[in-house]
Amino acid sequence: MSSRLHRTAFWLLPALTLLLLLGIWQLYIDVSGVSSLVLPSPHEVARALVNDRGTLLRNLGRTALEIVCGILIAVAFGFVAAVLIHWSTLVRRALYPLLVASQAVPLVILAPVLVLWLNFGLRPILVVIALVCFFPIVVTTLGGLETVDPELLKLMRTFDASRWQQFRRVELPSAMPGLLTGIKIAAVFSVIGAVFGEQDAGSGSGLGYLLNATFANYEPAEEFATVCVLSGFAILLFVLLTVAERRMLPWAYQMKEIQSR
Repeated sequence: MSSRLHRTAFWLLPALTLLLLLGIWQLYIDVSGVSSLVLPSPHEVARALVNDRGTLLRNLGRTALEIVCGILIAVAFGFVAAVLIHWSTLVRRALYPLLVASQAVPLVILAPVLVLWLNFGLRPILVVIALVCFFPIVVTTLGGLETVDPELLKLMRTFDASRWQQFRRVELPSAMPGLLTGIKIAAVFSVIGAVFGEQDAGSGSGLGYLLNATFANYEPAEEFATVCVLSGFAILLFVLLTVAERRMLPWAYQMKEIQSR
């Protein structure tokens, strides 16, 4: 019964908070009399979501494909980078400071440079998304690798386990919660990367392109509707990854429940 109440509260509380914020938004519109060209009301945004649903869904399909591909690229490179940094002190000293410094590079500067190197199209957008997702995946995976119980590694060595066997049987299971946490964080950031990539890489479709078009046409309700779709997709990705994490790593959640008692 308590678990059912917990699940209900998990969904109900955010929904009530959202309704409260929408009510405050609508009240501010009614009291202040602000122009809809400056700030559209919630019902105008809802109407734009319904009227433009075909355009929104069509462009969402393009952006969703870019995000999924970009995340997969970041996972592949980020996991390998985390393992190399974990295994080699030399690699850690050479790469880790550069990884931290790379997060200070503004995306608005990076995307046009990538267009010069890779031309217009999908490739610079994927690189932008992958770069945005790369750092959290590396950091969280590395954190998981560093939480390995040293006694387990000693036990593996007593059985003459190879370096690969130690990694596969001890270090990899320890890194998986960190890796999936990094992917969940990256999934949220990937939406930002996709928007910047589409806006600055000259894309002719996608939600980032749609944001540019609605802004240029002075359509704030449609612009807010596009942002709502982006936010909804980010939430959906996060929820799906959380469900996948629970399915793939049930033991990790069992340990969290034991520790919380």
